Amino acid sequence: MDMMAKLLANPYKLAQAQMNLVWDYFSLWQHSMMRFMGVEAEPVARPGRGDNRFRGDDWEQHFLFDFIKQSYLITARHVHDTVSNVEGLSPEVQRKVNFFTRQYIDAFSPSNFALTNPEVFRESVRSHGQNLIKGFNNLLRDIEEGDGKLRIRMTDTSAFELGRNVATTPGKVVFQNDLIQLLQFNPTSDKVLKRPLLIVPPWINKYYILDLRERNSFIKWATDQGHSVFVVSWVNPDEKLAEKGFDAYLTDGALAAVDAVVAQTGEERINAIGYCLGGTLLGATLAYMAARGDERIASATFFTSMLDFSLPGELGVFIDDKAVEGLEKKMFERGYLEGSEMAGTFNMLRANDLIWSFVVNNYLMGKDPFPFDLLYWNSDSTRMPAAMHSFYLRNMYMKNLLKDPGGIELAGVPIDLRQITVPTYFISTIEDHIAPWKSTYLGARLMGGPVRFVLGGSGHIAGIVNPPAANKYGYWISDATTLPEDADVFLGGATQHPGSWWSDWQGWVSALDGATVAPRDPSRGRLTVLEDAPGSYAKLRLDTAKKK
Repeated sequence: MDMMAKLLANPYKLAQAQMNLVWDYFSLWQHSMMRFMGVEAEPVARPGRGDNRFRGDDWEQHFLFDFIKQSYLITARHVHDTVSNVEGLSPEVQRKVNFFTRQYIDAFSPSNFALTNPEVFRESVRSHGQNLIKGFNNLLRDIEEGDGKLRIRMTDTSAFELGRNVATTPGKVVFQNDLIQLLQFNPTSDKVLKRPLLIVPPWINKYYILDLRERNSFIKWATDQGHSVFVVSWVNPDEKLAEKGFDAYLTDGALAAVDAVVAQTGEERINAIGYCLGGTLLGATLAYMAARGDERIASATFFTSMLDFSLPGELGVFIDDKAVEGLEKKMFERGYLEGSEMAGTFNMLRANDLIWSFVVNNYLMGKDPFPFDLLYWNSDSTRMPAAMHSFYLRNMYMKNLLKDPGGIELAGVPIDLRQITVPTYFISTIEDHIAPWKSTYLGARLMGGPVRFVLGGSGHIAGIVNPPAANKYGYWISDATTLPEDADVFLGGATQHPGSWWSDWQGWVSALDGATVAPRDPSRGRLTVLEDAPGSYAKLRLDTAKKK
């Protein structure tokens, strides 16, 4: 309503936008008539780079479907340009207008309808409509499995089993409490670095994104480089843990894991990695430890982690007072945030890839989804305790207090990120839509010690799970001794390097302390082995548990 009021207040600009749309349609009609008469002509509108909706040859070669495609692209461009250039909107409202307009535009793509998608049309004729019948059955199955809500199946979950073909790096569970299991992985080198490596993954997903397959497993690669690798495996909470707050994730999560690693290995100092939300927690943990004079973490690495939430990206669209109040009402009624709800939010950020492509494949083409380990992990959703998630949304995203000295207090200790003086390594990715790199860059500038900021290619997952053997994407590093205030200035002065940032990180962390010791067998440590990796916390799937 706000956007429409301001749009209609400038009728001249609206009329100009309409005339531009009519002119492009006139050009399209002219182009189509030339195509109809067999004359080659340049298209008026082309799909954007990476837009896979119109890959089929018929979208280009068939006169009618080419017209439908270009008509849609022209309309989509003009609608988006019109609403995104409305003057007088606040930045928050403008972000919402842009985001939800894109959702509307994506939903009405001709690729999403049987009669206007040439591939679906052809399959319907070939199979006498059997694809639509099979697709309807797939739709009913997904609604049933979602307890009345549509939960689109993205992969064949029966094709994977933790410990068999995903999360296969061998190891042991050596510690457990209400919130975490701590996994230690078997060494694979003759000598290991003296300092153990603790990985704190996000609790919004399972840890095994870093251990999908042997060839792209960061955990396996790190053990091969001589690290004694430990990883936190978060519990999938239910209503019994409703009162667990962010303080508990600090004390019973990150700090408990540090205690256990030190106890297991006998080492006084360790290296730590935090991924996404795990990095936010790691930053808070380091500040907590600095305030208490605890120096057991000798270095910290942040994978696409936000500490300053000034630039939240498109996730900020879902986070305001009304939205959070509604979310809190549901969370406090049942004690947790349902994992599928958060997964749906993330899927909307890339709706064409993570929603509509599966609608076409599963429901219109009547096909079963392809077995894909990354999508198996993506669909392995996790819950979050109500108290913790409410604190996180309000104090991090909405009030952005973590960046302020003493802005939040955890376990009775005021948190000041500027007191963190250990060497830190920040790896962010240039196409990240969850933790935008310019936001993670702001967090890196809060550190009180030496910082190495690296900007990788690709996005939030592919840019991190990027093994050297793949030789993909590359990364940017600046030789400046201090980080410039402006992220664009950093990028302008940075040098691009080919390959994976993993090798750069290994050189950085081993240079801090390259001392080595004999390999550490998890079964011969000071803690009791509880079970084999990946452990029972990781193996609990919500969709499987509901069926049982």
